[in-house]
Amino acid sequence: MLIGLISDTHIPDRARILPQNVIDTFNDVDLILHAGDLTSPKVLEELEGIAPVMAVQGNMDRANGIDLPKARVIEVDDLRIGLIHGEVYPRADSQQLLYLARELNADILVSGHSHQPKIKQSEGILLLNPGSPIVPRLADRTVMLLEINDNEVDVEIVKIGSPVCSALDFDKYKRD
Repeated sequence: MLIGLISDTHIPDRARILPQNVIDTFNDVDLILHAGDLTSPKVLEELEGIAPVMAVQGNMDRANGIDLPKARVIEVDDLRIGLIHGEVYPRADSQQLLYLARELNADILVSGHSHQPKIKQSEGILLLNPGSPIVPRLADRTVMLLEINDNEVDVEIVKIGSPVCSALDFDKYKRD
């Protein structure tokens, strides 16, 4: 099974539509997992035009009144995939994410919130963060592809575009 992983799309507050590169990357997937901060249900509609979608609520979804589960678990082969937004502080803290994965009894945990892609194996649990295809933080715009065949797992970070972090916009600091 080929699964597209995406998070932190922030549409329409940070972009009007999903980049075409996301749609092209997910063209052959069997399922899409969105780890929250859609900020508009229209993102789900657009992704559902590609493949079935499972999504969870992010902090900005709550702020926008989007009612989604806070966590979901799916089974592929004999593996349990947990899906959360990953609101832990400091952001992307592996120990806290590992704890949440254990609460879900997950072999793989997909989370977002940090806007930075991450693949980390910790204590037998695979922690994945697809980053953000719209507003990455000190990273490229990314999504992920997760392939599971006969309990064998392969993960790929797919670069969607160049970094767009406003912290790197040095033009706003020009001298006279």
